[in-house]
Amino acid sequence: MVTLFRPGDSVWHRLAAGPKAAILAVLVLVVSLLPLGWGWAAAVIPAAICLGCYAVPGIGMLPLAAELLAARWIILVTLAGQLLFLGPMAAAVNTTRVAAVIVVAGLLALTTRVTALLDAFERGLAPLERLHVDPRRVALLLAVTLNTLPVLARAAAQVREAQRARGVRPSLRRFAVPFLVLALKHADELGDTLTARGIR
Repeated sequence: MVTLFRPGDSVWHRLAAGPKAAILAVLVLVVSLLPLGWGWAAAVIPAAICLGCYAVPGIGMLPLAAELLAARWIILVTLAGQLLFLGPMAAAVNTTRVAAVIVVAGLLALTTRVTALLDAFERGLAPLERLHVDPRRVALLLAVTLNTLPVLARAAAQVREAQRARGVRPSLRRFAVPFLVLALKHADELGDTLTARGIR
């Protein structure tokens, strides 16, 4: 989700990364702590929060639908487990909570550039310098992680396309080995690049 930034001019886009992350974190906390004893209200409120967050001009419901679709297996597995062990009321409330947390967190990624997120993250970690934690190094680690995600996605697509072109029957074992080779190659190249820049 952190690679899904969409340029825009909505109120969420204009809000600075730090305050935006704090507001959305509070919303996630509210969604997570709603008492189950509130009944259906505990499911309706998270849904209303999600709709309200995405209803602002410049965002819309299409990104909301796309994020729910991307997380469909998490949502469906949560729903099935809750129905099996806790019943329909708890299933509705807890599944709505999970979906709400996903899409509210996704709003941060959709409306904030990765560089702005990293800058806000580094500023937030500044007090840890007293404990000899270097915020710049931690931010660099996060940046490397985020930039690696699309690289690994492309590697996975490359392996699948190559196997499809050769007529190889899909299987986890046949996919894992070439994917791991490409991932290790990327890690090696990244390590060489960081070393060349004096970062260890």
